Amino acid sequence: NQLYTFRQFNSDLEGHPTMNWKYTEAATGSLGQGIGVGVGMALSLKTQKLDSRVYVLLGDSEMAEGSVWESMEIAAHYKLDNLIAIIDVNRLGQRGQTLHGHDLHGIAAKVASFGWNGVIVEDGNDIKQVIDAFEKAKNSDKHQPFAIIAKTMKGAGVSFLEDKEEWHGKTLNEEELEKALSELGNINKSIVSKVSSNNSVKEGQRMQEHIPNYDISSILDDYSDKEKRVSTRQAYGQTLAQLGKFNKDIVVLDAETSNSTKSDKFKKDSADRFFEMYIAEQNMISAGVGFSKTGYIPFCSTFAAFMSRANDQIRMASYSESNIKLVGSHCGVSIGADGSSQMGLSDISMMRSIENSVVLYPSDAVSTANMVKLAYQKNGLVYIRTTRSKTPLIYNNSDKFNIGGSKVIKVSAQDSVAVVAAGITVTEALKAYDILRKDGVYIRVVDLYSIKPIDVETLETSAMETGKIVVVEDHHRQGGLFGAVAEALSSSDNCKIYSLAVTKTPHSGGSSELLRYMEIDAQAIVDKVRELIR
Repeated sequence: NQLYTFRQFNSDLEGHPTMNWKYTEAATGSLGQGIGVGVGMALSLKTQKLDSRVYVLLGDSEMAEGSVWESMEIAAHYKLDNLIAIIDVNRLGQRGQTLHGHDLHGIAAKVASFGWNGVIVEDGNDIKQVIDAFEKAKNSDKHQPFAIIAKTMKGAGVSFLEDKEEWHGKTLNEEELEKALSELGNINKSIVSKVSSNNSVKEGQRMQEHIPNYDISSILDDYSDKEKRVSTRQAYGQTLAQLGKFNKDIVVLDAETSNSTKSDKFKKDSADRFFEMYIAEQNMISAGVGFSKTGYIPFCSTFAAFMSRANDQIRMASYSESNIKLVGSHCGVSIGADGSSQMGLSDISMMRSIENSVVLYPSDAVSTANMVKLAYQKNGLVYIRTTRSKTPLIYNNSDKFNIGGSKVIKVSAQDSVAVVAAGITVTEALKAYDILRKDGVYIRVVDLYSIKPIDVETLETSAMETGKIVVVEDHHRQGGLFGAVAEALSSSDNCKIYSLAVTKTPHSGGSSELLRYMEIDAQAIVDKVRELIR
């Protein structure tokens, strides 16, 4: 009876599986991602030393997706003999024939070239042949993932459907249904199956069994010297390594940038839970989803600029209700000499638009350590933006941070303008404060470290008490910090909001040089404040 509600608003059976259907392990429908989720699950089972298998069903159309081959390659690299892919080669895609049609041997050759074992099923509509293929998969040589490549006919057994185009996503009317049933002949409607889950890999079990240890005091002790300058990426790596020593549910995936993201510090102490995913960000995120669905908490790291390559995978991670943490380093023009291709300038916009996401942007080592801990504690998708440049220590070890919070670092009754910043521009705002104070001009400095959710109350207070807000960010104006603040204050009266953001094409250069060129440094803040109070 549930099938009669298919695709209806109140049905759990949507057009493509979501977490509303109780048997769904991860939301699907965006093609090319299922095999990546399977890779993560298979790696998780290996890590836990569980003798279970992961089965992934692929359509022949999605074999054209590059992310499939990212996953195929990494599965062979990690010798995932507990991963079995079933490729349904029915020849037809959404609008016509697929890339390879019914060329089973062409697909098999590709699969083999990526290091997979496999078997061709000449008639995938023959149940006996399919069962034989599954037996071969179960008994195949170890140390290789296995593919079952089966030729099928879409709409087999019905003359007006079999191997015909233009039937993708369509249902039969009553007359067509009667005709189809008559051609199929007698059908045994008494067959009932029951789907059981493997409790050993049930989501959340590891969390229930494990009491998390959030102690980062030893890391914070390293940041007690206020003369010290530490990059937030460095603090991320150190804190993650510390948490990983005591929390065995943390795994780290990195896209061949670990010496830059500093996740390599985790690897030194917890190598069995560190996975190099190479330059394949889409598969890294999908695999992270797979890990999260077996109870691990994955931290996935790469340059902030390259997170955009996996935008779709991140979107689907949210729909899959994944407990996954993403860390983008080398954000903004402040990275300097590497040039525009390496500068994350749209990542805040992307991550803010993901449903139910949390976006955190620490400004110093102390706040970073606290935010890594907050991300670990928070169930769901969390993005942390880290900076390449070393920055001064702003906070004390006793300072507290929370998701949805902010820090008003400088405040007085004489404040003429509120400067709202995050990350590296907090340092610039504090420099501007010192310059302006010498002239008797006072500004409020707000560190908006939680960009989503945002601290509306603090922003509204600053708007009411100063009447003017300058938002300074190392990010494009559209969708970034300015957008978040403007949205939060959209119903506030008598407050002007001004933006200092990256509005020019970036170029290689020194960090300070680029902040100056983009007019987001201390001097630019000083100039803007003087203009506003003139």
